[in-house]
Amino acid sequence: MHKKIVLISNTSWYLFNFRLNLMLHLQSLGYEIIAVAPPDDYSSRFVPLGIHFIAMPMDNKGTDPIKDSLLIFRFVRLFLKLKPDCVLSYTPKCNIYASLAAGFLNIPIINNVSGLGTAFIKENLVTKIVTWLYTISLRKSTKIFFQNKDDLMLFIDKGLVKAKLTDLLPGSGVDVCYFTPAPQVINNGTFVFLLVARMLKDKGIVEFVDATRLLKNQYPHIECQLLGFLDAKNPSVISLQEMQAWMDEGVVNYLGVSDTVIDFLRQADCVILPSYYREGVPRSLLEAASVAKPIITTNAVGCREVVDDGVNGFLCEPRNVDDLKAKMEQMLLLPEAERIQMGLNGREKMLRQFDEQIVIDRYVEVIRQL
Repeated sequence: MHKKIVLISNTSWYLFNFRLNLMLHLQSLGYEIIAVAPPDDYSSRFVPLGIHFIAMPMDNKGTDPIKDSLLIFRFVRLFLKLKPDCVLSYTPKCNIYASLAAGFLNIPIINNVSGLGTAFIKENLVTKIVTWLYTISLRKSTKIFFQNKDDLMLFIDKGLVKAKLTDLLPGSGVDVCYFTPAPQVINNGTFVFLLVARMLKDKGIVEFVDATRLLKNQYPHIECQLLGFLDAKNPSVISLQEMQAWMDEGVVNYLGVSDTVIDFLRQADCVILPSYYREGVPRSLLEAASVAKPIITTNAVGCREVVDDGVNGFLCEPRNVDDLKAKMEQMLLLPEAERIQMGLNGREKMLRQFDEQIVIDRYVEVIRQL
């Protein structure tokens, strides 16, 4: 009888885009794989691959602990039915409530803390509640993976986790065999800055637009592109009206959403993420570096893991439009050969430190120890 592994996240999109290769690898080793998440456009893509999918209703953006606590009972019911040998959990709500359920039933669970999000940007009541919930929920975890040292040390220093249960991963890793450099793209004299993210203010979208506006006055040949979800359920969301106003002004070009992000990355001259969201390690930056694009990102938790300043890109200060504009101008004025070398340095860094296979091997190692 096959051992059964359940993977849980707050979106099917996340599991399909960030964890599919892990699922397929575990499947190739003989495990039965079950994906659990709220249903979305990606849910139906698991079944043709031999991965079972179970829809789990979840309020992704809600911050009502009483309402969210109902998730514990849903997870308990699900685990009693499935009897998994191991649970792999991603995203904050799943890490908290699936862990409580798994701990109650003595089911091994491996957590992945992929950034702390908006709850840890400023101290408030929600932060205190979330901190307490992490403390009680992660007590019985088999292993807790972190994606950057800052988050790992924060959890240990606050006493949220036992150090012996933790381990550090290179983000979610990147598929370096898929995200490969293309032959040099010629943009007909246009210099393309690309930002790939959910369209949230915490991702530094407004700062990017403001810096672009200043820069375009001096360098009208630049094009600044935005690619990613306009997520209406997040309090930090950029509204459709704001986006339309920026496009009407001609300051940015919103590209919508794409399943072939690699095409846009390859056509960009530089990829930017001025985030001050508490990131794990942003996948968009890993993918950009893997296709040998130089990067500008903030000297902030998670983001700075990807960039060696001056080697494969530049670091700027969070929420600082002038500094972001200065770094964009610096990138724009670099001799082409230097900029190309920066991108190649990034590709080398991905091969050395952030190959997705490193992440997959660590999971397999921990699962086999069970």
